[in-house]
Amino acid sequence: MITLPKPGVRVFAYPAPVDLRKGFDGLYGLVEQGLKQDPLAGDLFLFVGASRTRCKVLMWDGTGLCLFQKRLEHGTFAKIWRDDGQVVRITQRELAVFIEGSTFFARRATTISTK
Repeated sequence: MITLPKPGVRVFAYPAPVDLRKGFDGLYGLVEQGLKQDPLAGDLFLFVGASRTRCKVLMWDGTGLCLFQKRLEHGTFAKIWRDDGQVVRITQRELAVFIEGSTFFARRATTISTK
């Protein structure tokens, strides 16, 4: 059964394009090394490929790592990463809009955090 994250769960977007051939271990390493976060904390971690037609979300559900991925058949995801490499924080609602492939997301400022 797929469970949704509890309200208040943080969402971090990796600040650069990612080779989405990476699986659990590769993305786990990016969370630890690149985002300086604990992959087992229950937060959501968003990764987007360079072509922006694919994304993956990594999360710990309390018993194991879960990996959600989506490939758009038409169009591209918004450019979520920043040119300065700063960590991007978004809300769960913004993540849902992003995953839907909404072009509105690209026009809306996201919450930027360096923490």
